[in-house]
Amino acid sequence: MRFMLYNVRYCTGTGSRFHFPFPLVSGYLKPTGAQLGRITDFICEQHPDIVGLIEVDAGSYRTGRHNNQAEHIATALGHYHVDAVKYGVNSLARNVPVLRKQSNAFLSSDVIKDKRFHYVEHGVKRLVMELELEQLTVFLVHLSIKYRHRHYQLGDLYELVKTVKKPLIVAGDFNFLWGDAEIDLFLAATGLHSANVAGRPSYPSRAPKRQLDFILHSPEIRVTDFAMPQVNFSDHLPLICDFEIEPGESEE
Repeated sequence: MRFMLYNVRYCTGTGSRFHFPFPLVSGYLKPTGAQLGRITDFICEQHPDIVGLIEVDAGSYRTGRHNNQAEHIATALGHYHVDAVKYGVNSLARNVPVLRKQSNAFLSSDVIKDKRFHYVEHGVKRLVMELELEQLTVFLVHLSIKYRHRHYQLGDLYELVKTVKKPLIVAGDFNFLWGDAEIDLFLAATGLHSANVAGRPSYPSRAPKRQLDFILHSPEIRVTDFAMPQVNFSDHLPLICDFEIEPGESEE
């Protein structure tokens, strides 16, 4: 099977145009149709079985209000999809235009047996998505940039994953700004392994310096290939993991 993780930055692009005329702001306010097409074509060329998308627009004015980016990509792939807003149910962001449409998403070629949206107690971005397929369970996260909040979120994530019986993947943008110590502690607590054994950085895409994006897996999953295509459709590089599940390990 092939799993792809990609923080697509709401398909708003990257480079100097993103920051014109107002740095860090202008790019997020621009229409996204052209870049959505480029990202869709790229993802389809990779033929993934499962896709975890971070930072997708579920239908704000950026996409013409009716175009859910996750649904658009899923349709092109012929996949099922599920998405959810990443902010807490009662948060202020849920009432702010554009922000209330900012989501994370799963796309899957397999039938989705169950889906759960967990909202942790700390941070602005609180969503932990859980997807159950026939053979495995996958979690998708986008953790806080604040260390204290991220520490609490990792504790909540640990409580969720430790009860899973199936082979397991935990993936997302972990925002580990403090280096390897954060991921090492989480791996030791959960018994998971990183598919990116070389620790290659994924951010920023034009000259990667930080390893922010991770695909973690339980021991029952054997990684057969791992790649990070050097494309600049977003400010993050995509992660692609080919894997096999050991026979008999997918049964509960």
